[in-house]
Amino acid sequence: MAGTTVEWYDFFLYGVAAAVVFPAVFFPSSDPAAGTLLALGTFAIGFIARPVGGLVFGHFGDKIGRKTLLVVSLVLMGIATFAIGLLPGYATIGVAAPLLLVILRLVQGFALGGEWGGAVLIVSEHGDPARRGYWASWPQAGVPFGQLLANGLLFLLSALQPSDDFLSWGWRIPFLLSAVLVLIGLYVRLSVEESPVFKDAQARAAAAAAAGEKETMPIIDVFRRYPREVFTAMGARFAENVSYYIFTIVITTYATQRLGLSSSFVLGAVLIGAAVHLVTIPLWGALSDRIGRKPVYLIGAGGVGVWAFAFIALIDTENFWLTTLAVVGGLVFHGAMYGPQAAFLSELFGTKVRYSGVSIGYQLASVVAGGLAPVIAVALYTEFDSGYAVAVYVALSALVTILAVATYGETRTRDLAADPALSRSAAR
Repeated sequence: MAGTTVEWYDFFLYGVAAAVVFPAVFFPSSDPAAGTLLALGTFAIGFIARPVGGLVFGHFGDKIGRKTLLVVSLVLMGIATFAIGLLPGYATIGVAAPLLLVILRLVQGFALGGEWGGAVLIVSEHGDPARRGYWASWPQAGVPFGQLLANGLLFLLSALQPSDDFLSWGWRIPFLLSAVLVLIGLYVRLSVEESPVFKDAQARAAAAAAAGEKETMPIIDVFRRYPREVFTAMGARFAENVSYYIFTIVITTYATQRLGLSSSFVLGAVLIGAAVHLVTIPLWGALSDRIGRKPVYLIGAGGVGVWAFAFIALIDTENFWLTTLAVVGGLVFHGAMYGPQAAFLSELFGTKVRYSGVSIGYQLASVVAGGLAPVIAVALYTEFDSGYAVAVYVALSALVTILAVATYGETRTRDLAADPALSRSAAR
């Protein structure tokens, strides 16, 4: 959870800054709307690099272990985020500024692509099988914790500093502070043991290799033996990913540009929402241990699809507490998907390809879901002059997730040491 918090602090810090700061700092200011779309476009670029990171980290994570790759991903993310904090703006170095920003964003995306799979697997494979949903949800809780830190720092700085100072240098402080968080995360991660499930699988693979058996690459094994599981993972991610970025990132541009509200107004609402989200994710994970992954996940998917319309209606009131309610409600339903998600995806794949499988399914969905969500949402409410166009977008994404999860069997009782491909028919 400590490492995941750092990784997502870095990633979301960029997302909030892309909506609030980067249009003015890194892009020409002749057209504010175009600047915002360009800045959010660089946000989406990070998602393009995530499947590549998932493939690379997944391959080596299945070969040499989860722990080493988790340390590498954390260091890469920290270097990229710290460098963004030092990057000169467009007014200083011209077009080189957004180009360097894109490169650093790609490094962030690559690192994050390998982060999630390793973090949730090292917990899932260590923990008590009867409480896997609960324990595996804690790395998930690192996401709102990281966002809480990112939004909290930006909220304080934007509220306490004059606008010119904040745009000039104040926004850089949270990026530079990432170095401190990375050191804390490294201290924790370097002390963690490799998962016993992976050690056993590695020993069996070594014995098989000694006996002359040829080992295939994990990525090839994933698509050959688990194609259904990859698409199930992608579908399960769809509404979860789209809704999260609508409820936490797009709300910033919608409220500040369309409604004329201050960035501190929106950041304050998201800050409270992230705190509630942090608490509810483990609760939903624990509930999935009692009643199953599917029922909890479907509550979340159906919930965000319906709540999206209330979300827009509440924000349009321009009232802080109603806007906060909009964010809190959305993130509570989102947590019902995100809480059991780590255990659910871990239970889809066998140990020797698990890192590759969960990373591929998780990160491929990120490109078409979360990565494009901010750009699509801004384009929709601009084109239709209504936030309800965004609500329809969320509702359609919810249908994709409901279909993917509802048509797959319950996984709660699966043994992670066993091969799910051999018992797939029994799980459906």
